[in-house]
Amino acid sequence: PPAEGEGDGSASPCPAFSHRGGVRGPIWQSALSTLNPNPTDSCPLYLNYATVAALPSRVSRHNSPSAAQFITRLVRNCLPGGVNRCIVMVCERSEVFASACALARAFPLFTHRSSASRRTEKKTVTVEFFLVGQNNGPIEVATLKCLASATEGVRLAARIVDTPCNEMNTDNFLEEIKKVGKDLGITPTIIRDEELKERGFGGIYGVGKAALHPPALAVLSHTPDGATQTIAWVGKGIVYDTGGLSIKGKTTMPGMKRDCGGAAAILGAFKATVKQGFKDNLHAVFCLAENAVGPRATRPDDIHVLYSGKTVEINNTDAEGRLILADGVAYACKDLGADIILDMATLTGAQGIATGKYHAAVLTNNEEWEKACVKAGRNCGDLVHPLVYCPELHFSEFTSAVADMKNSVADRDNTPSSCAGLFIASHIGFDWPGVWVHIDIAAPVHAGERATGYGVALLLSLFGGASEDPLLNMVSPLGCNGDSPTEDMERDSKRRRLV
Repeated sequence: PPAEGEGDGSASPCPAFSHRGGVRGPIWQSALSTLNPNPTDSCPLYLNYATVAALPSRVSRHNSPSAAQFITRLVRNCLPGGVNRCIVMVCERSEVFASACALARAFPLFTHRSSASRRTEKKTVTVEFFLVGQNNGPIEVATLKCLASATEGVRLAARIVDTPCNEMNTDNFLEEIKKVGKDLGITPTIIRDEELKERGFGGIYGVGKAALHPPALAVLSHTPDGATQTIAWVGKGIVYDTGGLSIKGKTTMPGMKRDCGGAAAILGAFKATVKQGFKDNLHAVFCLAENAVGPRATRPDDIHVLYSGKTVEINNTDAEGRLILADGVAYACKDLGADIILDMATLTGAQGIATGKYHAAVLTNNEEWEKACVKAGRNCGDLVHPLVYCPELHFSEFTSAVADMKNSVADRDNTPSSCAGLFIASHIGFDWPGVWVHIDIAAPVHAGERATGYGVALLLSLFGGASEDPLLNMVSPLGCNGDSPTEDMERDSKRRRLV
């Protein structure tokens, strides 16, 4: 850890390493001279007890200036072993939030390895920031608290997504929601099982009725005095997706424990957002179900009445996420009176083809919010790219002869990720005057076999303008003042930064 110049805005981290007796100034300068990031590079120091790594010196306009994905990758690959470890992150103030969230992704919480249970001593990782460039003074205590809340949210979401369904069923997901509610002093509203059917939630009930653990709609509500608008976050919480009777194959079903990634991200983000102070009404709506196979499972050709009152002919039981989210957004509109509705979901495999495995896909009825999502993604490291929004051309893919719509497209070559989002929007109406935003996170919810906690940082950044926290105000693309990094986000050249 830095000993001299710590937090004082010094332009060089060299003194931190030259006064510890391990790595002297000449060795440090020699190590720096060997680094040639393309896009990254690293150099071991002092018998591999330390490593210095350089991040890309240039990033494109569709990447985050923080190079968040590379930070996570470098730390996973280069961090020296040991029980007590330290990371010194050299960056500009505008990149602190994204860098902290990227570092958190490198340390997942969930494991069932037997060696972990036998370990007597916990591992400790200390993270310190060394600020360079403009506004490089000390980091305030309030900022550190915000970073702690955000990184806890990221790791909470990743832990839920990593946990298999034999543990993270709908019952246990509800317990996670109750824990967050208890921590924040909020009692959740829960509608379950047959009550869903009685109250008209045909989408959630139809998807989850065949499972041993019944489906549920759960809501956490933050309603502060003086709120001027109401925001609803709606999360897809399919704790496991077999595909239903339209069953997935043996190679495509593994990994479907991750189908609750949207709900997990919203839970982690809601906890962090409320802890840091949020000035508007905020509702987190969790649509929970297990898409199981059994005698009570929905059949193709069944027709369900969703909470919007619209009828849906099922032609693919593996297109289930849009059914539960349709109920969720309709509830947010009709019962919660939301002005802004954002749904987040691991919705379509086609998302990874449309926008890749690092960028989530955004579909929205509002161009300003589309741009804001992209900017928020660059600010926080949870990257986002737009999908085509054109319901007059694409919604006809759901035409049914016997119901208001089918639940799966007729032509899978006609932007299926956009169409899936339009299905959800149709249940609040394409002429609805509020803001609707759909974020498809199917690919970035995981990297390899590990969850990323994707979505937590994005929500904190996107709605940071309504937060009482100065750091979240800074990274917000909407209504923020101060040292916002969005003004120069088009730049593609960065100074070399070190981990």
